[in-house]
Formats: sequence, structure tokens, C-alpha cells
Amino acid sequence: MPNESTTNQRCIIIGASHAAAQVAPALRNNGWQGTIAVIGNEYFLPYHRPPLSKDFLSGKKSLEDILIRQPQVYEKAKIRFALGLTVSAIERADKHIVLEDGQRIPYDKLVLTTGARVRKLTIPGADLPGVCYLRSANDVHQIKGFAGKDKKAVIVGGGYIGLETAASLRKLGMQVTVLEAMPRVLQRVTAPEVSAFYTRVHGEEGVNIVTDTIVKSIEGGKHVEAVVCENGESYPADLVVVGVGVIPATELAENAGLEVNNGIVVDEYARTSDHDILAAGDCTSHFNPIYGRQMRLESVQNALDQSSVVANTLCGNLKPYSALPWFWSDQFDLKLQIAGLNQGYDKVVIRGDIANSRSFAAFYLGSGKVLAVDAVNKPQEFMLGRRLITEQIEADEARLADPGVSLKEFLA
Repeated sequence: MPNESTTNQRCIIIGASHAAAQVAPALRNNGWQGTIAVIGNEYFLPYHRPPLSKDFLSGKKSLEDILIRQPQVYEKAKIRFALGLTVSAIERADKHIVLEDGQRIPYDKLVLTTGARVRKLTIPGADLPGVCYLRSANDVHQIKGFAGKDKKAVIVGGGYIGLETAASLRKLGMQVTVLEAMPRVLQRVTAPEVSAFYTRVHGEEGVNIVTDTIVKSIEGGKHVEAVVCENGESYPADLVVVGVGVIPATELAENAGLEVNNGIVVDEYARTSDHDILAAGDCTSHFNPIYGRQMRLESVQNALDQSSVVANTLCGNLKPYSALPWFWSDQFDLKLQIAGLNQGYDKVVIRGDIANSRSFAAFYLGSGKVLAVDAVNKPQEFMLGRRLITEQIEADEARLADPGVSLKEFLA
């Protein structure tokens, strides 16, 4: 039966992101009878972003291959896309959005899936041709223009995006150097043992990783030629890829007077401080009941789960958001799967030969309970970690570290 309350209502989704690709069809499937329109500032339908630094950069997949849904899916669901447009303002008083060209469009319900934007360098030479970022398909097209076998690439930032990009460029035959300001790569997100593992593997693959190094300037004439560090070291470069984090895209929400605090603040039903405006994905800050605190997550899983909550809420079916965060990263032959958040851990238990092999699991414990797991080429340990976290099962450290102990024993 049609949902009479939504028959003539207009829902506008701002941001043609992963979250938008989930919200729009889910809305229709949950009974939304009104119009659904998605406005995006790129000229593409929503696509998977994780492959950008991997298969899309390496040329294994085209943009069509990484579309989240094919055009006919949206057409069948009567979901309209307005692409290449920028929304400049939200006028909450009379429920309109304003486009950059001044056009005003009315809405009944509004969903913000604006994601995040890259944090940019402000050092001398940062605007030289050949200095690139990696967040969008256009960014990758730009990188490909400067990439090539035996050319030199410098990656600024040793986080996941930096290391994934390093692996992809190395596969293309480039000479790759990673410059990280902190004492170790992945320092903000992993234990020292895991950082050492990734440093070893990248070294084995021919990537030069330099830590404790702050980039001072980028030099070149018509295009980038070298990256200069504060310690005086200089690294020749035909291409520089910067991966130093992202900033949530909250300007629209903030200017509209919505509550913003390291993200657009939403409640357990994905509603902002104005309940006619909802939000999902990287741009949001939400309370996670599993960890008992407010957080902003940059993950596909969060975008999908939160988007389902948005669709339910808009269709009058209130289901609170409560999901265990999980992430992944592919580098060379390594598939890292992460369950949970390791902040506040006081012990790391390693299962497997992390020093010599390319397969292990690191369990992060806090007060005897498992908070998170990093599993490299260990899908069963990843699934075990999820169970141990969500079911609050205590695991003996010695048995957890012993690969000879069956994983099933922990759940008995």
C-alpha cells in the first residue's frame, strides 16, 4: 500500500555519494511515494571510492565498473539525478535549497550526504602541476597523467590512503617514496607491531618509507620536480600525491544553523537538529552505543548502515543506529580487515607470524575485553573479532595468541 503521508512529498539528497546511492533506493523500497532527487557536484553517478586508489588507479577497472548502481536501477525507482551542480545554501525557514546559479528548489525532507574533502597542503609549491590528491575519479585521472613506468612518485602521508596509493603506483612500475611526519606509518590507527609489518612489506616491494620527516616545500618550474623536507633532504618527483586526511563537508549545515561538531550532529535516527533534515556518511557525527561516545567515521560501512536508518526514519519506521564499525584496506597481496575501534587499548595480542609472514591478526584489548582486531589475510579471525567485540566475550590472551587453538573454542 502506498504511504499516503509521503505521496506528494519531495525529498532532496545533497551529495551524489555512497550514502546517497543507498538512501535513494532504500527510500523507494520502504514505501516513499513522493519525488526523490539527488544533487551532486560531480558529473558521475555515485561510485565506489575504495577502488580509486587501487583497481581504478592501476587501470584494472573503469568508472563504469565501479558504479555502485547502474543507471537503469535509478530510472526504475524514479530517482532523478542533477549532476554537476553545487548547492550554495539551505533556507530552512521556507524549506528551499539554493543552487550556485541562484535557482531555488523546494523540499519537504532534505538528506545531507556531502561526505568529506581532502585536507590540502599550504606549503610553497603545493599548487604546482603534478601535485595531486586522491578523493575523486577526477583526482585519479589527474594522477594518471603524471604517472608512468620508471617515473618517480613521492607520497606525502603514511596513512591508509598513502600506503594504498604507494602500492598501486609501485605496481605501475614507478619508483615510490612515502614521507610520513610521525615516527611510524599508520601511527594514529594501529599498534607499533602493525606499523612495522606494513613498513617491512612495503620495503620488500620496493617502496622507500621515510618517517619523522616534515615536508617544507615542493619545487619545480612548469611542474613538480622535487619535494624538500625540513631536515634538508630532497626527493626527486615527477608526481606528488598528498594523503594527509580529510575534513567533513559541513559548511552547508553550519551556515543553515544546524548543530555541527566535527561533523553534522545526528541522533540515533540520523536526524539533525532540524528533524526535516537528515544526514548520513562521512559528514556526520553520531553517538555509538557500543563504545558509548560520539564519533565520526570515514567508512563505507557507516555510510550504508546510516543510510538505511535515514530511509527508515523518513518512512516513519524508527530504527536506531547501532553498528560495529569496520573497515578494510588492500595493499599488494594484503587484505586488511578491521573490526571495531582500538582507542583506549592497553594490550595487543598477535596471532600469527607478524615478523616474517604476510598473514596475522592483531587483537586490541582493553580491561580484558576485545575492542578491535586488525586481520591481514585472516578472514576467520576478522569474523571472530567481530563476535568477541559485539558479544563482549572475554578471551584468554595466551589462547588468543596461539594459532593452534581453534577459533570456535572462543565462542563455545
